[in-house]
Amino acid sequence: MLCWGNASFGQLGLGGIDEEIVLEPRKSDFFINKKVRDVGCGLRHTVFVLDDGTVYTCGCNDLGQLGHEKSRKKPEQVVALDAQNIVAVSCGEAHTLALNDKGQVYAWGLDSDGQLGLLGSEECIRVPRNIKSLSDIQIVQVACGYYHSLALSKASEVFCWGQNKYGQLGLGIECKKQASPQLIKSLLGIPFMQVAAGGAHSFVLTLSGAIFGWGRNKFGQLGLNDENDRYVPNLLKSLRSQKIVYICCGEDHTAALTKEGGVFTFGAGGYGQLGHNSTSHEINPRKVFELMGSIVTQIACGRQHTSAFVPSSGRIYSFGLGGNGQLGTGSTSNRKSPFTVKGNWFPYNGQCSLDSDSEEYFCVKRIFSGGDQSFSHYSSPQTCGPPDDFRCPDPSKQIWTVNEALIQKWLSYPSGRFPVEIANEIDGTFSSSGCLNGSFLAVSNDDHYRTGTRFPGVDMNAARLLFHKLIQPDHPQISQQVAASLEKNLIPKLTSSLPDVEALRFYLTLPECPLMSDSNNFTTIAIPFGTALVNLEKAPLKVLENWWSILEPPLFFKIVELFKEVVVHLLKLYKIGIPPSERRIFNSFLHTALKVLEILHRVNEKAGQIIQYDKFYIHEVQELIDIRNDYINWVQQQAYGMDVSHGLTELADIPVTICTYPFVFDAQAKTTLLQTDAVLQMQMAIDQAHRQNVSSLFLPVIESVNPCLILVVRRENIVGDAMEVLRKTKNIDYKKPLKVIFVGEDAVDAGGVRKEFFLLIMRELLDPKYGMFRYYEDSRLIWFSDKTFEDSDLFHLIGVICGLAIYNFTIVDLHFPLALYKKLLKKKPSLDDLKELMPDVGRSMQQLLDYPEDDIEETFCLNFTITVENFGATEVKELVLNGADTAVNKQNRQEFVDAYVDYIFNKSVASLFDAFHAGFHKVCGGKVLLLFQPNELQSMVIGNTNYDWKELEKNTEYKGEYWAEHPTIKIFWEVFHELPLEKKKKFLLFLTGSDRIPILGMKSLKLVIQSTGGGEEYLPVSHTCFNLLDLPKYSEKETLRRKLIQAIDHNEGFSLI
Repeated sequence: MLCWGNASFGQLGLGGIDEEIVLEPRKSDFFINKKVRDVGCGLRHTVFVLDDGTVYTCGCNDLGQLGHEKSRKKPEQVVALDAQNIVAVSCGEAHTLALNDKGQVYAWGLDSDGQLGLLGSEECIRVPRNIKSLSDIQIVQVACGYYHSLALSKASEVFCWGQNKYGQLGLGIECKKQASPQLIKSLLGIPFMQVAAGGAHSFVLTLSGAIFGWGRNKFGQLGLNDENDRYVPNLLKSLRSQKIVYICCGEDHTAALTKEGGVFTFGAGGYGQLGHNSTSHEINPRKVFELMGSIVTQIACGRQHTSAFVPSSGRIYSFGLGGNGQLGTGSTSNRKSPFTVKGNWFPYNGQCSLDSDSEEYFCVKRIFSGGDQSFSHYSSPQTCGPPDDFRCPDPSKQIWTVNEALIQKWLSYPSGRFPVEIANEIDGTFSSSGCLNGSFLAVSNDDHYRTGTRFPGVDMNAARLLFHKLIQPDHPQISQQVAASLEKNLIPKLTSSLPDVEALRFYLTLPECPLMSDSNNFTTIAIPFGTALVNLEKAPLKVLENWWSILEPPLFFKIVELFKEVVVHLLKLYKIGIPPSERRIFNSFLHTALKVLEILHRVNEKAGQIIQYDKFYIHEVQELIDIRNDYINWVQQQAYGMDVSHGLTELADIPVTICTYPFVFDAQAKTTLLQTDAVLQMQMAIDQAHRQNVSSLFLPVIESVNPCLILVVRRENIVGDAMEVLRKTKNIDYKKPLKVIFVGEDAVDAGGVRKEFFLLIMRELLDPKYGMFRYYEDSRLIWFSDKTFEDSDLFHLIGVICGLAIYNFTIVDLHFPLALYKKLLKKKPSLDDLKELMPDVGRSMQQLLDYPEDDIEETFCLNFTITVENFGATEVKELVLNGADTAVNKQNRQEFVDAYVDYIFNKSVASLFDAFHAGFHKVCGGKVLLLFQPNELQSMVIGNTNYDWKELEKNTEYKGEYWAEHPTIKIFWEVFHELPLEKKKKFLLFLTGSDRIPILGMKSLKLVIQSTGGGEEYLPVSHTCFNLLDLPKYSEKETLRRKLIQAIDHNEGFSLI
């Protein structure tokens, strides 16, 4: 051991030397052949811990700070600690804390402010005593300020006691001192790596490099850009991204070490202790410039000086106050920037040849500083091992985290034969959110140091693998212990506000634990976890939503799936029957699970669908609840203004309506809702008619209300006639089933005539002669034409027709982009919609947004205008005020793209779309529409492309001489299934008038095949309105194939027969 600095009280342990101060490192004979584990330095005393766990002290003993009554000049053993294996020590101005290998803390010395935590009334304690109030808690680190103390537990809890004059306990302003250890509750949930204390300020450092400080800040020692004391922990934001791995404090200054080996200092600089070549104070962390060329691996602070160790040269550098020789430079001068400590330093793995006769060389193992003294534990070049590296923390001083090694240790015990300490370890880890938040960190590229509102810093795959390794059927005892800890300790302690983003991580990782998705744990773990999640305050919930939005789809789906399973589980219980006494709790459970899904659904939509929206569907809903009833309850709740967006406590009394969470309904369920809504609306219309009819008491009024909406039209004037009838129709009648009569024809409308009406009127309205829509060649889609001369009535009519098609479950061939359905549902069209309608323009816009260079103006030469064709001439329209003079550059390119999209989909067609919208909402208004996604609404109008050809075959009916096993039918289906997809779609178009299928799928598309009397030379014929195929009795497969392809290829649009 080398010692230098103030020796006036014997605190260097050099024995009876004459000098008051030692100006350069001097060997201490006492430590020859002894290995030092830790050194604590008080203002006038020093404590040494040897490798065997024994404790020696020297220096001033006026206040009992040595823990013995022996000589003071050289280290003497503290016999009272004989039975203990001490692993760490820390000293205040005149008190000491020692930590043993079992996590117990011993204290002695001055107790004027309760800094010993012993609740004693004596001024000082001269013999070490155990701090009883911490005896049930496993402590891993202790740190002493001048008159206060800190401790960190295995469960990542921070305790404090002693003086609080400047707020150094972090417990608020009320108490001036605390004589027993207090938990700092405001830090719960954060995974900590270190605690540190200065004269009257305190710090904790998280596993991912975030620093919280509190206490005295007169010189800016908290680094918070001001000089105000803090009474509660405050995050030091400016260092968050610097990968801080170690902190140490002087009386009024602070030093921090980074993972890369850089050093930041801040606080009091009057003696140069910050190393910035000045004597100014720094209220913000500042990098020590002169150490930048070297990698520093150890730092230490004395009262007003700082030391740093650079392993590449083996040298120690020091700066700050030198009046007592504490810099070891051979003089008492202060140093304002790093200066080498005198000595023959030799780097570990050094290559120079050593002359045996020359002076002795020292390989530094570890440096220590405190008060006005400094120490270096060393070995000789011949026997030296690698020096300590503060960037690699000692595992024994760390909190519990779930990792490979720990799990292996737990699994190594045979099932059912658990030592109690292992059970305690599992319980401790899974009872502490701090420990789980410190687990599964993303260590590749040190990613977890980037933890913030946009990045969680966890490795989700590691979480899944480790959880699955831990929770295994052949280790039931571990699973039971983990489940019990989560249920009884971790989840009940969760709060709605969180101290830091690092305290949120387990919300992301815990759903990966197999115990969560075990239905036996739904009510004890998954639902209470969901409740805590839903109750989070806005800010933490927003962060969690951000994190979810960047998850890989399978990981995101895992959480969705978990809560879908919970909902199904609860609904099954509901179906069996819930006793009245449990209804309230059941309601709150169901609300919780659905609320979590609602949040996840919101995230999914915002992030542009991480998973397909149909992954939220709960298909079992229809079997488990009466959807019609649910819808009626929902409508009533809306009418009575029951707001379900309140907290969960108020929700328990409101019966759950699944319609509040429409994203769980699949197409089938939504169709049922649509029917229910139609019936409800019609019923309301009829009721209204009754009420208005004064004579309703006497007359059977029901007959006078026609249950159908009758459209009488002439084929040759279908548009004009339909417009005339619909103009006179009351809004409420639109909800009735539609019956169509063609003038002069007797066909009974069993659906076929209605379908033909839709096919004819849509073909007519989309005819280029009206010029209402523009056809886009690239995408084969249409959009409103802003150049039409037609008045808005026709657009209103098309809106009505689309609405009627939905209400009458008839699909119409309408090639609009998804943007139309977004607009109908009040959602904004985006660049993706432009890409769908105008692929070339969309791609160009994307290139503009993705362009990496700064020279956008020169490369693209764009301004805020759009060029449109106007009857052969081109016209330039401004997208914003003075758009022609506003060039598109890197800063405003997103605004340009947004304005372009807005012009195409909104501004240029506003009046036309408004008319369409009004027509559509006349029929399809009401709350039921709110239940749909744009894609679902599109499927309702034009069908979808989820083809299931086998289902089509299964549901086909046969007439005449045909049956399923007839030879012609058998070869027909063989041929059909061998056709390529495009030809199959053409067949659908040929037979049904659309190549898409209704939202309810193939099963709702009933085909009928009938035999015809004609010979094999005839082609198959389709009756589009009835999905009916006339199929001649072909005997040869090839003939059938040829004739069928010929028929479908020559089918022009609609074969209306």
